[in-house]
This record gives sequence, C-alpha cells and structure tokens, in this order.
Amino acid sequence: MAIKSVVGLDHVVVVVRNLDVAAEQWARLGFTVSPRGLHSAHMGTANHTLMLQEDYLELMGVVAATERNAPTRALLEKREGIERAAFTTSDAAAGVAALHALGYKNAIGPTDFSRPVTRADGSKTEAVFATFQWPLDERPGGLRIFACQHFTRNAVWLPELTTHANGAYKINHIELLSTDPHVGAAHMARLIDMPIGRDADGAPRVESGSGRGAFVFIDRAMLAARHPGVPLAGLPEEGAVVLSLRVKDARKTAAALGANGIAVSPKVVKVAPSNASGVLIEFVEG
Repeated sequence: MAIKSVVGLDHVVVVVRNLDVAAEQWARLGFTVSPRGLHSAHMGTANHTLMLQEDYLELMGVVAATERNAPTRALLEKREGIERAAFTTSDAAAGVAALHALGYKNAIGPTDFSRPVTRADGSKTEAVFATFQWPLDERPGGLRIFACQHFTRNAVWLPELTTHANGAYKINHIELLSTDPHVGAAHMARLIDMPIGRDADGAPRVESGSGRGAFVFIDRAMLAARHPGVPLAGLPEEGAVVLSLRVKDARKTAAALGANGIAVSPKVVKVAPSNASGVLIEFVEG
C-alpha cells in the first residue's frame, strides 16, 4: 500500500437505528457483545464491539446529531447495514498527509476521540483513537473507508470479549454489490494501491493487506448465485452487504445460531440480512 502507515482491514462498521435492539440481535447469533461505549461528544455516536482475534465488528448508532455523523444519519434514513470499513494505521497524521500528497485534498483528519470502557471485573479504563478518512465522495461500491490508530489496544481487545459461542475469529471478506463490479474494484484498488485478483466465479477481489479481510465486488446475479436459499430482501442496489467470517467448527456455529442459521454445507452456515441488521453473514470453517 502506498500509504506506509496503513496496513490491512481493522474493523467493519455496521450502523443501526437502535443499539439495544441490535445488541440483542447479534447476541442471539452467538456473538459476545461488549457493553455500550459512548464516543466523544463531537462524534455523536455510541457503539458495541464484537472483537475477533486481529480485527472486529462494530455496531454503531447515532445518539446526537453532529456534523461528523451526518453521512451516517443519511444512510440510516434509507437502511441499516455496513456503512464503513476501517484499516489499521500506525500514524493517522502521517496517513492523512500521505493522502493529501497523493492528490486527495478533501481527505479528513486526523480526528481524535475516545470512549470509556468498563472491564468484566468492574474496573474502568479508556479506549483512545485517532482516525483519518478518504474523501467522502470516494466510496468504492458505496463503501466509505477510513483508517484507525489504536493508542490503547489493551482497552479494545479485551480477553473476555474475544471468544464467541458461534466460533467467529476472523473477517474473511466483505462482499459489495455494484452495478459494475470491475469499476468498483478498480476504484478500491486505486484508493488503497493494491492489485485486483479474481475469485473462482470471476468476481474481482481486492486484498486489504497483511492477510486481513478482502473486498469482493459482485452484481445481483453473483449475489444470488453465491447465496442460494438465503432471503435477500431489503438489500440495497449498491453497498457492502455480505460479511464472511472464519470459524473453527461450522457444526458448533450452526448449533449456536439455532433457527437463525441456514446450513449451506457441512462447512458453511449463513444468516439472512433480516436477522443481522441488514447484513448477510457467512460463517466459513477454515
């Protein structure tokens, strides 16, 4: 990646209208959901995290309208679901400077913020971050991208949060709907300076780096072919719609999901978007 301070995928942001409802819904899917965290006032958001080994998922809701969360509010007027993907950065200030040098003059940041954290034993600490964003109009496949610097990783990757009944431990990839998957992939590849590969069905794939989760661009026909038997109602024409996660034992995953799971094969179990805040989740053994 041309931006030396940026490595692979850090986390995926799923925006929801009601955080309490979303937390209960994802807990029913066998995820260990963190207590609610309240971001700094200028962010106007709160979250629950679902921590994996190196990356994580974030359920985010708006608690106060601010300039910073205007794009999130605009999306929530239409739907819930995956809004953003974050890369890990070792230096947010250097990252945004690099974007400016590459000609992305409307890149945003660095933005500092924090949230209080309560440990399982009742002790309190604080998670501190700095982020920068690619320009808001640079949205490959409808996905906003940014990078996150963790100053307090030990306040985010808490041991008590990283084990899940469904066995999820890693983000495998994100699937993005696009009317022209090749254009969407080329856009992402340009933004993060990574090559374009191909999946077996011809879908273009852009790796995020460092062995972290990839971005796969598909059209409606590919979506239906990849996920037969999964209800697809309510998914947008464009945007990130599928979250593929790695698990150790798909049979245990299916047991944890219960009626929410759709067993596709002995090694693949899926969850319909209606049961996961507008996200089609795929659990793959491996």
